[in-house]
Amino acid sequence: MIRTRRSATAAALALGVVATGVLGFAAPASAHVSVNPKEATQGGYTRVAFRVPNESDSASTTKVEVVLPENAPVGSVSTQPVPGWTVAVEKRKVDPPIEVHGSQLTEAVSKLTWTATGDAAIKPGQFQEFPVSLGPLPKVDAMVFKSLQTYSDGNVVRWIDEPTAGGQEPEHPAPVLALTAATPSAAPVAATAPQADDDDDEAEGNGAAIGLGIAGLVAGVAGLALGGLAFTRTRREPTPKA
Repeated sequence: MIRTRRSATAAALALGVVATGVLGFAAPASAHVSVNPKEATQGGYTRVAFRVPNESDSASTTKVEVVLPENAPVGSVSTQPVPGWTVAVEKRKVDPPIEVHGSQLTEAVSKLTWTATGDAAIKPGQFQEFPVSLGPLPKVDAMVFKSLQTYSDGNVVRWIDEPTAGGQEPEHPAPVLALTAATPSAAPVAATAPQADDDDDEAEGNGAAIGLGIAGLVAGVAGLALGGLAFTRTRREPTPKA
């Protein structure tokens, strides 16, 4: 019994050492500022949310700055109110102008800055989302939103590293919204007026056929009735003597 307990204890210790080694050397996943959803359609409108997790163990996030890409200006940018946060919108000149709903716009939003008020800062272990409506989306493959995250202790994390094709994720990646080309609309269907006429003709033909069928059925029933009466009369009449 003692030997069995010692074996079990040794096995448990060995398992603990292995687990500690595996988990201890595994690098923890780093949360970073991201945009959700991560994909939208060129030329359309979309609602995205910039998700900001707090990575500090002692400080809170008090300010978030999101820079819109200069090579992909957007004509319409609107923010959704976030309780406890104020937002400042900065604009820049656009040359050539952007056409939105037939109008030429010479200015576009260049930067959004959210600042916490009161006790609304993002505390350790929490995250906050900042919704934004964008459109019409430019005809580019992706929009890179370089962002800055400011903590209550004065530390600023710059999420500005752009991704590289086929490369590993950078240490401080910027949020990226992938844009796909709009799918062509379906081919127009054939005119329905002739089809409606055909349907009417078919309905009329079906109605005529049904009418003829009913008339034939009535005639058949009448014929059977007359035949029955004739047969009954024939049986009742005496047979003439020779």
